[in-house]
Order: sequence, then C-alpha cells, then structure tokens
Amino acid sequence: MMQKLFDEVGTLDTRCYDKFGLSEDILMEHAANGISKYIRDNFPRNSKVIIACGSGNNGADGLACGRLLYGDYDVSIFYAKKPKSNMALLQQKRVESLNIPECTKIISCDVLVDAVLGTGFSGEFNQDISSIMKDLNSLEAFKVACDVPSGLRQNGVCTENTFVADVSLTMGALKKSMYLDMAKDFVGKIQVIDLGVSREVYEKESSWNLLDLDDLRLPYRTLKNSHKGSYGHLALACGEKSGASVMSAKTALRFGSGLVTLIGYEDINIPNSIMYSHELPKSTTALALGMGLGDEFSDLEIDRFLDNSYPMVIDADIFKNRKILDMLKREKLVLTPHPKEFTSLLKILDIAHISVKELQYDRFKYVEMFCTKYPNITLLLKGSNVIVGKDREFFINPHGTSVLAKGGSGDVLSGLIGSLLAQGYGCLESAINASLTHTRLAINYKGADFSLTPEDLIDGIGNL
Repeated sequence: MMQKLFDEVGTLDTRCYDKFGLSEDILMEHAANGISKYIRDNFPRNSKVIIACGSGNNGADGLACGRLLYGDYDVSIFYAKKPKSNMALLQQKRVESLNIPECTKIISCDVLVDAVLGTGFSGEFNQDISSIMKDLNSLEAFKVACDVPSGLRQNGVCTENTFVADVSLTMGALKKSMYLDMAKDFVGKIQVIDLGVSREVYEKESSWNLLDLDDLRLPYRTLKNSHKGSYGHLALACGEKSGASVMSAKTALRFGSGLVTLIGYEDINIPNSIMYSHELPKSTTALALGMGLGDEFSDLEIDRFLDNSYPMVIDADIFKNRKILDMLKREKLVLTPHPKEFTSLLKILDIAHISVKELQYDRFKYVEMFCTKYPNITLLLKGSNVIVGKDREFFINPHGTSVLAKGGSGDVLSGLIGSLLAQGYGCLESAINASLTHTRLAINYKGADFSLTPEDLIDGIGNL
C-alpha cells in the first residue's frame, strides 16, 4: 500500500506530546521496543548484540533497546560519544543500574545496532566518528540502523563512511531523505516503527508518497464486446536510431494497445505486428516522441507530428531541442528524462542552471520547482528511485534495481507509458503504473543481474 513521506518528523513528535499527552520517554520506549522486537523476531536468544551509541536521543534509543534485550541476549554498549542529551543521560543511568557491559572497541558480533547519529545530522563526521563508522562498516555482522543510518543527512546526501545498514528501523513515519538515489546503498530494507499511536494517527497530510508494487494496476480488458480500436492507437516517431522506437512500439503492443504505428520517412525493417506510415493515422489516440529521434526529423516534420491535441510521452533527444517549449503547452503530456536530460531541460526553461551532480544531491527540490512552474505536466525523473510528479502530488517508486541499467530499458518504459495513454488512461496514472510495471518486470527477471536486455523486459510483460 502507498505510504506517506515526510521531510522531518520532529513536528509529528511534538504533536504527540501536545495533543495526545505522550511524553518523550514514552515515544522512546516504543522506539526501543520496535528495535528489540525486530532483533527478537530474527535472531535467537543469546546472540551477541553490540549497540553503538551517540550522545543524543538516537543514542538514547539504542541504550533503551539494549536494556530491553539484556538478559535474553549477550548485549554490550559501545559509546561512540558519551551521552549528553537529557534522555541519553537518563537511559545511561537505567543501563548502568542493570550492569550492562560496556565495550571499548568494536568486536565480532551477530547484530550491530547503529544508534550514533539520527535524523538531525547535517554536516561531516569528525575524524574520530569517521574512524568509528569505518570500523562499524568493516564488521561482519547483521547491521541495524536506528531511525536512519548515521551519516545520512536530512536532505538524503550521504557523508563519507556513512553506516551501511541491512535494515533501517525508522521511527514514526518514512523520511524522504531515505529515498534519495545515493541513499539506496546505505539504508537497506526500511521498516517503520510505531511510537505509541498508529501511523494513521501519528502522520499528517503529505504531498509526497511512496509507491508499493501492490499499487500497480495493469490494463486488464474487462469489456467482452470489444475490438482492436477499443484499446487505442499509439503513433511513435521513428527517427535516426530506429531500434529505440521499434522497442517502444513492441512494448506498447504487448502492453495492450490495440494498434501501434511507427511514423517515419525512411524504409526500415520492422516486426510484422507493427505498422509504418509517413502520416499520423486518423485513429491515433496517443503519441510517443524522442526515442532514438536523432536529427532525422526536420522542425517542419516535428511540427506536423505535433499538430494535434493527443496525449503524448516524450523522451531522450527531444529534451535538447527548444521545440520542447511548444510541447509544454499541451494539455496532456508525460516527460521521462534521465538526470542529464533533466538538467538540460531545466536550463532551456531557465528554471535552474545546474550540473547532474547538483541535481542528484537535490532531486526532490528540482522536481518540485519544475512541477510548480508546469502544474499540468506529468514528470517522471528516472533514477534508482524513480520520481513521478504532477502539480503538488509526488510519488517515489523505490523498486528499481541495477538490472535496469542497460541501454534500451528507458525505451521500454516509454512504450509502457505510451500504451496506457493510447488506451485512455490519464497522464499521472499512466506514468505511475508504467513505472511500477517496469520495475516489476526487472524483479521478475530470472537471469543474472548483468544480463537483462530490453527484449527480456518486453517478453516478461505477458507473465505479469
């Protein structure tokens, strides 16, 4: 099920104090109980557990977890920094009353809990903490991050030697920072821990949402009295690199479009199931433009292709063409840039003049900037975690894998979107469901992770 995402949860904690009468101590006990329960559910009694604690409330969560596990597990506390916050000092006093042992160096263990730094971290590690985190990462143990991995900043950027978690047990609600592309190699599996009230009560409204694979809605055919015209007609511009548009066309047909036509001006060999024409068919219901376009289409030919109001998906080469300014006036449009293409688009639109690195450090902000300026356009920004946005609604698909890092996989995505548009689905709905389908196809792939081809994705559509 789709879940909400938040920039920070401090205001949600404060709301628990003020509105529900829950103290900081009560919330912390629930946080610690959630971590200890995870360990109890996944590791046998007497397993060796080391909890690395910092000086603040993240460290206090770790200390409380150690107290709850002690007696059933072989628990040791490692102080990366001595307690300073009121809650950390209180939890230290409780730990010491039980005589829970303290270790002065990182040693072999079954479970390592990182409770050094929480969501408030925004700078760089000092030399001591950097060295400690390096040692923690080198340890062969199952690694649990308390709330977020230490070193993950609030904006999602990771500092050097950020803790590499197998699982992040995050408190209260999901944080957007955990879904920036660069965080993906550090957060591991993410699980939310309730803090004394259900998430339905704890959370407020949010413009950002996390997609689940169960949110996927495939274009099943429910009408029995139907024909090929009932399922739309996608027309794709076939340019210089025709293989890209052919892959998109094959994808669209496999994903349910009743008819698919490539529009071009050169004779090429295409599959028998795909039609080819120099003009848009009268039955066209959606367009796809940009996949392998190159320089083969003149401005006049592009204008002729666009002289209509059909819904359209655009990709690839077109983001470097100033014709994009005219396309953005369309009522129904989906853009699918990768980061380099998006920075080019932002520059053409005079929204931002930034490098790809700058974009990747602040993907959320620049997606919001674009969608504020063009609220009628649906944007799908490719990446390890795909972002789909329209107006003030934003969705993150976190299910992408390195399997998809192969030329042509983006052309398959465009074909999926174009197919849904042709079948009458809305732009935002098409982008979301196509993205989820794309990642589901990669997950379903049974070959080695380096071996997938676009054709494998297309073949997999029939088994969804």
